[in-house]
Amino acid sequence: NRAADALDASALMVEEVLAEAGIERAAVICAGIGIPGPVNRARGTVGSATILPGWVGLRIAFEMEGRLGLRVEIENDANCGALAEMTWGAGRECSNFAYIKAATGIGAGLVTDGRLLRGASGTAGEIGHTTLDEAGALCYCGNRGCLETVASGPAILQLVGQGRSEALTLPRVIELAAAGDIRCRRAISDAGREIGVAVAGLCNLINPERVIIGGAMSRAGDLLLGPIRESIRRHTVLAAADRVDVVPAVFVERAELLGSLALALTSSTEARSAPV
Repeated sequence: NRAADALDASALMVEEVLAEAGIERAAVICAGIGIPGPVNRARGTVGSATILPGWVGLRIAFEMEGRLGLRVEIENDANCGALAEMTWGAGRECSNFAYIKAATGIGAGLVTDGRLLRGASGTAGEIGHTTLDEAGALCYCGNRGCLETVASGPAILQLVGQGRSEALTLPRVIELAAAGDIRCRRAISDAGREIGVAVAGLCNLINPERVIIGGAMSRAGDLLLGPIRESIRRHTVLAAADRVDVVPAVFVERAELLGSLALALTSSTEARSAPV
């Protein structure tokens, strides 16, 4: 069971970190977990059977609480990124913003009126499964032509990896693009345009004041952000386009980690202040 193995490995890592830091378990107030899929927080389960099929029905927080002997909160990883940026990063002064995680997958953490927008079953922000081409490639979610099929890390690697002697990774593609590799630059730029089309739909729907681009692909800088901005200008209603700023995230690799920390701190504070 890969899900159970992942939880066991995570519990072991927590043990190792506590031992290395010399911290007693009793001093830990809460643990936060970010997972790469929608989360139904009311049930404590994955919110989509097609995005993380191996985790369906598993009560993740409950299972981890049993392994750790600690209170555990779970959240979608893009939402964790949004929490990190809202607490310490580029979203600190915003009450309405969209955090876009562009990496192996593409997701969004949406903040409206200073609160995360999760939706009825936790799937709010699954921008990677926005349909851009109904006749496009089949996505693992079961639909065709999703944003992730043309603009995610794996999609970029498939485009630029053909005919090369070295096995490319996404960081290496970004490095080659910065050095002037034409194919890598075009692939990242095209991905930015497609992401921008999907983000434009978000802007029309929730009218954010800021769009924060995070995830490994954000390391490409304006090569990615420039086309995103252009697509937003082209596909968003004028009043929304004039209002929104597109900026890089403050946190990239550590966004989900810091967001899980913010989740645990917030949940612990809410628990202590709740009426008995």
